[in-house]
Amino acid sequence: MLVLLPPSEGKAAGGSGAPLKPETLSLPGLAPARAAVLEELVELCAADEPKAREVLGLSEGLRGEVAKNVELRTAGARPAGEIYTGVLYDALGLADLPSAARALAQDALLVFSGLWGAVRITDAIPSYRCSMGVKLPGLGALGAYWRGPMAQVMPEAAGDGLVLDLRSAAYGAAWKPKGEVAGRTASVRVLHSQLVDGVEKRSVVSHFNKATKGRLVRDLLLAGAVPGGPAELVTALRDLGYVVEAEAPAKAAKAWSLDVVVTQIHH
Repeated sequence: MLVLLPPSEGKAAGGSGAPLKPETLSLPGLAPARAAVLEELVELCAADEPKAREVLGLSEGLRGEVAKNVELRTAGARPAGEIYTGVLYDALGLADLPSAARALAQDALLVFSGLWGAVRITDAIPSYRCSMGVKLPGLGALGAYWRGPMAQVMPEAAGDGLVLDLRSAAYGAAWKPKGEVAGRTASVRVLHSQLVDGVEKRSVVSHFNKATKGRLVRDLLLAGAVPGGPAELVTALRDLGYVVEAEAPAKAAKAWSLDVVVTQIHH
């Protein structure tokens, strides 16, 4: 099972660990692309703070994020699972997973990133600011930039089991499963169901969608569930108490779309 996650916009401080060692990162086939993005991002942030804030979509109050990017090569690095914070990662709760579930997480979770392409939660990275929606002056839109490198490494990384795609649209742009891999890929949408004047109304829950996805992954890890494909995932989630609606796609090489229906919205 491979679980594709978005990163978090906000990140924990890098701390006092050893600095980044690019050669130690997972998916070594992404190394040349990572080096190019890192170089341009550091140079942009070092040379022109106002321009960097404009490119990165940051307000004046977040100018410290630009300064942080300048130090990416020398800043302390920590496991990506500790760097990424926010709603999804709070619900996922990597830090307090029991050992068996944590071992499964280390094998299964892959976090997409505008700067790194994708990293495992054990990869040591510094805290940074660079979303997949950024358009760097020399490289262009990062979602498009990463498509070529990702197409080379992701089919192998996907292995031969389920690919559970929980990425947002911006990060999904960097790699779209194709062919046989697509046929064992499932994406999840979270819907909030409520009665309004006796009639069920459903809505996409946006922000709290992340919390449900985090809890969903945590529950799979705690159960030791390793579904072999989308149909097995539906069964596993229903066994865990989730209300899941899904239909097999008409064509074999198409990804499944699953709706997880919730009646309570958790923060």
